[in-house]
Amino acid sequence: MGLFPILHAIHCMTMSDEPANPVPPKALTQAVRRLLRPLVRGFVHFGLSWPILADILKHTYVDIAKEDFSLGAQKKITDSRISLLTRVHRKDIRRFRLMSGPPPLDMADLSVGAQVIARWQADEQYCDKNGQPKPLPRAGAGSFDELARSVSKDTHPRALYDELLRIGAVRMDDDLVLLDKSAFVPQADFDRLAWYYGLNLHDHIAASTHNMSGKTPPFLDRSVHYSGLSPASVAELKALSQDLGMEALIAINARARELEKKDQGADTATQRMTFGIYFYSEKNAKDD
Repeated sequence: MGLFPILHAIHCMTMSDEPANPVPPKALTQAVRRLLRPLVRGFVHFGLSWPILADILKHTYVDIAKEDFSLGAQKKITDSRISLLTRVHRKDIRRFRLMSGPPPLDMADLSVGAQVIARWQADEQYCDKNGQPKPLPRAGAGSFDELARSVSKDTHPRALYDELLRIGAVRMDDDLVLLDKSAFVPQADFDRLAWYYGLNLHDHIAASTHNMSGKTPPFLDRSVHYSGLSPASVAELKALSQDLGMEALIAINARARELEKKDQGADTATQRMTFGIYFYSEKNAKDD
C-alpha cells in the first residue's frame, strides 16, 4: 500500500469534517440541481436576483469554512485556507471579515402570537377532554386574556387578540374566542412565513446532510411518494395527510410543552428541536 496512502488514510479518519472529494459526487450535484429549482422559483418571484444570491452564497461558504473546517482549536483559519476550500476570492473573504454574519436562530424570535397558539393547543387548562383547544371567553378565569398574559406580560392581551384576529388565527362566536386549528403558521403575515421558511427548510436540509454524511445517530427523515395517481386520489391523500399530520403535531407540541416546563432552569437545557410534516403534489414534471 505504501507509507503515503497509509498516512493519508489516517489523516482522513482523524479529519472527518474535511471535504471528502476534490470533485463532488455526480449524484450530489444532480440532487442539488433538483432541490434548487423550487428555491430559485421563489427567488425570482420575490426579486432575489443572481448577484444578490451569489453574494449571499459566497458569504455563507466563507462562514461555514471558518466555523467547521479549521485545522484545530488552537489554529486560526487563514484566508488562504478558506479560499482553497471554497474557491472564493481572497478579496471577498477580506470584505466578509468586516461584515457581521446572520444572527443566530433564537426560538424567542417566534412571535408572541405563535407562542399563544402553541400553548392554547398544549396546555390542559385551555383544552377540552379530547385535547382540543377550547373556545375561550375574552376575560376572567381560563380566558384568552389569561392565556395571553401567561405567555407575555409585555404585550397587552387586546393587542394580541387584534393581531391574531387580523391574520385569521382566531374568530369570535357568541362572545367566545375560537382558535383556527390550521393557525400554526399565520397565512397573512409574510415576515412570519419567511421565518418559518428559513427554519423548516434549514432544519430539514441539515438533518438530511447529517444523514448523508454518515454521522450517527441519524435523524428522522422519511417520506412517502407515489406517481401515476389521479387528482381525486391525490385529494384524498392530501386530506388524510392533513388530518394525521395535525394529530402528530399537536401530540408533539403537547409533550414538548411538558418537557420544556420540566427542563426549565437546568444547565443541560441547551438544545432545540424541530419536527415537521409536509405534503406536496403536482403533475409529473421536470422536477421529477
